[in-house]
Amino acid sequence: MGVECYVVVHNIAKRHNVGTLARSATAFGVSELILVGRRDFNSFGSHGSSSHIRFRHFHSLNEARTFLKEDRECDICGVEITNDAVPVNGHPFKKNTAFLLGNEGSGLSPKEIEICDFFVYIPHYGPGTASLNVTVAASIVLHHFGVWAGFSERPRDGNKFVVAERPVKQGRRNFCSETEDSIIEERKARRENAANGFFEETDNGSSSSNLLHSLFVDG
Repeated sequence: MGVECYVVVHNIAKRHNVGTLARSATAFGVSELILVGRRDFNSFGSHGSSSHIRFRHFHSLNEARTFLKEDRECDICGVEITNDAVPVNGHPFKKNTAFLLGNEGSGLSPKEIEICDFFVYIPHYGPGTASLNVTVAASIVLHHFGVWAGFSERPRDGNKFVVAERPVKQGRRNFCSETEDSIIEERKARRENAANGFFEETDNGSSSSNLLHSLFVDG
């Protein structure tokens, strides 16, 4: 079996970006979108592609990291201009990789940086902008990973790529379904964090100051 890639969705401010991320993830062969925080999401902009990719939910970044490292044997790659970041067009990948993209305004948080194994950035050649939209950045990075991984190109029909038949629904629309134990855990987290509605917690038990409330819509 070939290598796989994943996208971790956390701390992204503009809720419509999730749907567009799903569209790019489907186009470039992503295995799963990892939602961290609230499990309901806005699929606006996906143009139906969200039905063709699996969503998996975790309550915290540490839970997501454990799954990606231990269950999927992934490197976690932060997409950010850090001092030790390398250009993505150099294809510095070695195995299964999960990509973590920063918030549109502030980039990756210290907590997000902490779980990353390495970082890539997208070289710019024009002087007009300091950064790219998060979904544009994701598309570029995922395309480079697909080239490196040798993913097979989809067949084309005329001027479009052939879309697979719509798969069986994984759960109710715009909601990442989980096991009964996970739902019980989530309900407990809801009660503990009712003041702000987040599932993510910091190490000292206080609520994270991320922007998940702006990202996900209540189901």
